[in-house]
Amino acid sequence: MEYRRFHDTIILRADPDEEICEKLLAVAEAEQIALAEISGLGAIKEFTTGVFDTAEKKYYSNDFSGLYEITSLVGTLTRKDGQPYLHVHMSAGDRKGNVVGGHLNRAVVSATAEIVIRVIDGAVERKFSEEIGLNLYRF
Repeated sequence: MEYRRFHDTIILRADPDEEICEKLLAVAEAEQIALAEISGLGAIKEFTTGVFDTAEKKYYSNDFSGLYEITSLVGTLTRKDGQPYLHVHMSAGDRKGNVVGGHLNRAVVSATAEIVIRVIDGAVERKFSEEIGLNLYRF
C-alpha cells in the first residue's frame, strides 16, 4: 500500500494480496482521521459481504472468490470508543457481469485498488443502539 495526502484528500493504492479494510483502518490510525468519506474501485480475488437482518438484529455473510472488479466501494470512517470505525459497502462484478455486494467485511486485492478518502473537518463517534442492533452515529 502507498498513499499520499493532499490537504483534505488521501489517495490510496492497495496492492496484490492486501486486505482493503485493514489498509483503510491503518491509514485512519496513521492520519488520526475522525471523520471521512470513502470511495473506490479495483480488482479483487476474494471478499466477504454481509446483509443485516433488522428483525433478527444479525448479519448474514456471503463469501466470494474468483475474478471480480469492484463496481462501487463507498462508506464512512468515524470513531467508536476512540478507535477508527469503518462502515463500507461494496459491490463487485464477475467476468459474466453478475454483481453481488453488501456490507464489506473483507476484500483481498488481486491487481490493485484505488481508493479516495475525503477527510471531513470534525468528528462523529459511534454508539451501539440496542433498539436497532447497530453502531449508529452519535452527534
